[in-house]
Amino acid sequence: MTQQNHLRGVLLASSACILWGISGVAASTLFINNPHLTAMWLTQVRMISAGLILLVWGMVAGKHPFKIWHHRHAAWTAVSYGLLGLIPVQLCYFEAVRVGNAPIATIIQFLGPFIISIYYFLFKHVTPSRIELIGMIFKHVTPSRIELIGMIMAFIGTLLIVTHGHLNSLAISPVILFWGGLSAIGVATNTLIPRTILPKYGALTVTGWGLLIAGLFLTLLQPMWRVHLTITWPQLGLLIVIILLGTVAPFLMFARSLSDILPTTASLMDAFEPLAATVFSITFLNVQLTSFDFIGGLLIILAVMALSLNTHKMLHFLRRRRAHSSS
Repeated sequence: MTQQNHLRGVLLASSACILWGISGVAASTLFINNPHLTAMWLTQVRMISAGLILLVWGMVAGKHPFKIWHHRHAAWTAVSYGLLGLIPVQLCYFEAVRVGNAPIATIIQFLGPFIISIYYFLFKHVTPSRIELIGMIFKHVTPSRIELIGMIMAFIGTLLIVTHGHLNSLAISPVILFWGGLSAIGVATNTLIPRTILPKYGALTVTGWGLLIAGLFLTLLQPMWRVHLTITWPQLGLLIVIILLGTVAPFLMFARSLSDILPTTASLMDAFEPLAATVFSITFLNVQLTSFDFIGGLLIILAVMALSLNTHKMLHFLRRRRAHSSS
């Protein structure tokens, strides 16, 4: 993994998460202005529309999206990705936004990387030494010191936002915590499940089928045409923003980033999602946040910066400069 590829992966993942943050604010606006709109309906429309767009795009680009169904393992992985990865990361997230707000919902979703670490410890028989448990990921790579510091800072930042400094109580509703927790599990499964088939079939095919399968499955559970809604033109514009800028573009970018960076690093880029949601919620929805929210957000920014820096290479460069100047 070269430094150039690592930087590209970080930029793709962080940009995708910013767009997801904007999507959350757009969804929150829809829920506020249209009380009859449900998270299920919005998720169905988002998934089916975006899935079809990606698959058609893939056919036009010559990616042959139907080839994935010629191999049983790839087909089952795509189905699992849709049902176990995309449904919790989208439906549960929108439920958390509906009962709460976009900044809090996205902050809880940030727990996804820790779920990935726990998964690899429990099921991949990885024996951590001391605090290395947090860093056990795909290739059993032990994180550097700066990466561990970044993850700890990110966790503290999340804790401050959720508790407002009072560890014996929550500053948010248990219902929000429930849906947000399920969406955090979705972040983990959404990151882990498609990784084995992405290099062969590409992000267009895998993401397109995953979204379409998930959307059709939810429609079987609750047909969207039975929901009677009146959508205004501004609300239709927000819906288009959610589908295109909040689904198609970021899913492609995030999936592509997994080819350049490890899944825990990619999931930690989720820090940009609550930050984007916070900024846009304050600006457009007048959401009030406390000092704990801002301090927690700052810690998350610093954590992402720490994870993005190649400190080993930088220190090696400085040592070479120092040795050269002293000789």
